Amino acid sequence: MRLGIFGGIAAVVIIIALVLGYSALFTVPQTQQALVVRLGEPVRVVFDPGLHVKMPLIDSVIYIDKRILDLENPAQEVIASDQKRLVVDAFARYRIVDPLRFYQSIRTIEGANGQLATLLNSALRRVLGESSFQAVVRDERAGLMARIQEQLDRETQNYGINVVDVRIRRADLPDQNSQAVYQRMQTERQREAAEFRAQGSQRSQEIRSRADREVTVLIADAQSQSEQIRGEGDAERNRIFAEAYGSDPDFFAFYRSMQAYEAGLKPNDTRLLLKPDSNFFRYFVDPSGQMPAPSAPAPSGEGGAPQAAAPSPQLATPR
Repeated sequence: MRLGIFGGIAAVVIIIALVLGYSALFTVPQTQQALVVRLGEPVRVVFDPGLHVKMPLIDSVIYIDKRILDLENPAQEVIASDQKRLVVDAFARYRIVDPLRFYQSIRTIEGANGQLATLLNSALRRVLGESSFQAVVRDERAGLMARIQEQLDRETQNYGINVVDVRIRRADLPDQNSQAVYQRMQTERQREAAEFRAQGSQRSQEIRSRADREVTVLIADAQSQSEQIRGEGDAERNRIFAEAYGSDPDFFAFYRSMQAYEAGLKPNDTRLLLKPDSNFFRYFVDPSGQMPAPSAPAPSGEGGAPQAAAPSPQLATPR
């Protein structure tokens, strides 16, 4: 009987020892750091990962992330030193380096994000409010981000937080200002385009006028040269005709008559009323072109009156 009671008590003691032993051990993951709290009061901080010991039942362990955490801040409107409004979209990266101070001041990651967002907005307004629009947008953005990080890190030391990085993702004018700037730029470009078109039109008119003037001068010179060459040709032709006539007047007369036949006897509406023995057809009567001797006058009629002369040849006009 006693052995059974002692055995039961021993089993209970062993179970209690196992429970107490298990509750005295805790594990810290690689990405976490632990804060041991005894009856609500922090006792120690455990940074090393692995298996650790605490007082059973009275000690509790609070795990705090030791990785780099993100803080996404909504876009804020900031007024630069030149009184231009800017919409700034920034974010921050931070790490919890003092778990005890962090637990005593903020306790949770959500609380840290809310507090850091307020501090980040204040730092953005202070630093960017001292800079011009051009410096924020283009010239000094890297230096401004470094200043914001420095101020934010200094203010978060009391919370056990180290600010690793602050970046300005976007800094631009508000939508209505951007639209106004775009319209102004568009108007300026349209004005420049109209000016370029006017200059091009003026230049084209000058080139066209100069080309027309040169064409007129060239045509006039060409006509002058052609008239001169035509006159020289006519003079040379007349000279050749004169030489030909002087060399053989009979042949020249025959040649000119042939040309006259060709020009005058074309198949058109022109009619010639000529006597067959007229001077025009002398080469039809005699190949040598000799005109026959005139015949003796016919005897006079009664009373000695001469007969009427034959009518002269007439050239009928074209119909």
